[in-house]
Amino acid sequence: MPFDVQGRLVPGAVPSTRKPPPSIVRPPYVGRAAPPAYSGDNTYTEEEIGRIRASGRIASRALDAVGEAVRPGVTTAELDRVAYESVVSQGAYPSTLGYRGYPASSCTSVNEVICHGIPDDTVLREGDIVNVDVTAYLDGFHGDTNRTFRVGEVSEEVDLLVERTHEAMMRGIKAAKPGRQVNVIGRVIETYAKRFDYGVVRDFTGHGVGSSFHTGLIIPHYDSAPAYADVIVPGMVFTVEPMLTLGTHEWDQWDDGWTVTTRDGSVTAQFEHTILVREDGYEILTVSE
Repeated sequence: MPFDVQGRLVPGAVPSTRKPPPSIVRPPYVGRAAPPAYSGDNTYTEEEIGRIRASGRIASRALDAVGEAVRPGVTTAELDRVAYESVVSQGAYPSTLGYRGYPASSCTSVNEVICHGIPDDTVLREGDIVNVDVTAYLDGFHGDTNRTFRVGEVSEEVDLLVERTHEAMMRGIKAAKPGRQVNVIGRVIETYAKRFDYGVVRDFTGHGVGSSFHTGLIIPHYDSAPAYADVIVPGMVFTVEPMLTLGTHEWDQWDDGWTVTTRDGSVTAQFEHTILVREDGYEILTVSE
């Protein structure tokens, strides 16, 4: 069981990389060291938005399936299998699989893992939390979403962290209005999180998404002004995905080049949606129906 004597996560055994059927269209970065450069402006036509919405629906349904599988005794590798089978069964490709060499169809980040945890033989225990991040690629477009799941009964402190992280995401989404700079999203999130003395992770951010998995647009989750001053306009699509901690915002990375943990070992939660900015508000594109 990949936990040390202090109860902190340690690397486990990673299963073999899955290969989707040949009929599933791969993103252009699969088999390459890096994805092609994105040259767009992060806005999309209604037809393109429809494709992003379809991909987002597939990713959200995969998380529905994962949520039903979360329980004490299940491994993160098993949750990844559930995510993979759900995405592929709907005719889509799991975007993380092969992205810059990433070996799995989802990210599974347990307890102190901030993001990019690689699914392995870690056995989830009563009281743990696990964030599962799934992105689906279909018809040339990606839909990206994640949720934090409670494993059985969790402590009140952790339960509130999960609840408030979701609330922070929703407040950030509601702040995304045409004419504002993207850094207002982080200002709103951090202002809320600081009411509870939560750490707000700075170095891992939201991003533009659509025809590219990551377009280069950065959506901060802290008050970064005057930096990150891109102006929000109707038709923009990007993710909002705050990571809040019970301690520091500082982090370390494992030797695998992916897994990011809180430096002080504090528990962290995250939620993510892909959103579309409308003239009169927003639309969440990563919902199951």
